[in-house]
Amino acid sequence: MQNISFGLEINKRELHLELLSRDGNKINVKLNDKEYNLDIVKVENGVYSVLLGNKVYNIELSEQNNHKKYLVSANNDYFDIEVVDAQAKYLRNRDNSLGGSNENTISSPMPGKVVKITTSVGDEVKAGDTLIIVSAMKMESEYKSAIDGVVKEIFVNEDDTIDGNQPLIYVE
Repeated sequence: MQNISFGLEINKRELHLELLSRDGNKINVKLNDKEYNLDIVKVENGVYSVLLGNKVYNIELSEQNNHKKYLVSANNDYFDIEVVDAQAKYLRNRDNSLGGSNENTISSPMPGKVVKITTSVGDEVKAGDTLIIVSAMKMESEYKSAIDGVVKEIFVNEDDTIDGNQPLIYVE
């Protein structure tokens, strides 16, 4: 089997994934410089059970606005994952040169319900501070500030139902 190799961006952290071997459900991968032996079973469409060592991870994949971006939930943790290939790098560089991404606005990639807002307009926040908790796909997800700044606007209230990619909080 020819090794398959590509880049991944997980929560804005770039990693390199290489598929070393596959025999049925048993998969051997290398993530950066560390090897992992996995046993992966598809439970239903978009839902997988992964055995790593003696730990089982229940993983749900939700494809985002293009076929290379996913929201992955694994045992109550959420990860934004993007397959980073030549096309993705080109599009990212093009978008950035046009004034693309906005780290000031917090939004959920999926529809859900606002469980808790942990900040108020005027609050000073640090990068990494949890500002809002949203329930989606039967799991709660904390959304954190990407920058140090001041909360300028909160567009939703607790218990509101939200759409995917709807602006929730603006930090400046």
